Amino acid sequence: MFPIRIASLAIGLAVSVIAQGAAAQAWPTKPIRLVVPFSAGGANDLMARAAAEGASKQLGQPVIVDNKPGAGAILGADVVAKSAPDGYTFLVSAAGVVSNSMIKKSMPYKDDALVPVAMIGLAPSVIVVPANAPYKDLKEFVAASRKSGGGFHWATAGTGSTPHFVEGILETKYGSKLDVVPYKSGSESITAVLGSQVEATSEASIVVLPYVKSGKLKALAGTWTQRISAYPDLPTAAEEGFPEIRIAHWAGVHAPRGTPDAILDKMAAALDAAMKTPATVERLKGMGIEPIGGTRASFTKFVDEERARLGGVVKATGMKED
Repeated sequence: MFPIRIASLAIGLAVSVIAQGAAAQAWPTKPIRLVVPFSAGGANDLMARAAAEGASKQLGQPVIVDNKPGAGAILGADVVAKSAPDGYTFLVSAAGVVSNSMIKKSMPYKDDALVPVAMIGLAPSVIVVPANAPYKDLKEFVAASRKSGGGFHWATAGTGSTPHFVEGILETKYGSKLDVVPYKSGSESITAVLGSQVEATSEASIVVLPYVKSGKLKALAGTWTQRISAYPDLPTAAEEGFPEIRIAHWAGVHAPRGTPDAILDKMAAALDAAMKTPATVERLKGMGIEPIGGTRASFTKFVDEERARLGGVVKATGMKED
């Protein structure tokens, strides 16, 4: 009896594996949904739409962008984390997929419910001050903030946002004295800098470069490892003497855990090809976005490194949701 039952289980398992392999090989046979946990029009949404358009051409099926903003990107991520792992629902992920669980009081899903697929691209942050601010570079700003004794106001888009991490690094690594002023969004924090209600903030290159180029804001430094293609004259924070500042508004793709590896590999290859087409590269770089692409392995490595690095900032600053 037992040998027969074991043999039956083995046969059933083999049939299931074969069926999953066949399904993965045929994938995709219907439209794919890319859930963007942010509103339309921002850096992540623009990167998602470029990726969707290119991946659709690679895969021969529509790739539809579905914006589900809310709760610091948790709402959209939760939708994907609880979706069927069949290769038809993916998340356009950002730094929050790494840092939210470190900061939030509670999470509706576990971090390992989502697995990395591929990088899309990134928009470096730019540290900006009012156009008439007296600092000519980041060194002068940091020196002035130290003398202020905490009287310098730094706008963020809320606890755990990208500008909050930039502020945290400036304080813990370089001794800046900054008073955080949280706003509901990056656009609101930029408005505060434009009106000189705060001394500074950092925001995605695609958001701030139009104001910088029109003379309404002064850019002090980019926060990524390389200069921004659309603004090559702006030095990086590292070039200014602040190598620990390495922050970007990045976008990648995550999938529900359990999605077959063959599907993940195929999706990663499609995204990589999509982000390297000359038309996509030219369009995104012109907006201040750097297209990346790459493999599953390279994106997984990036996510793991970000988790460790941002975790260090959270611990050093005591950054927690109120």
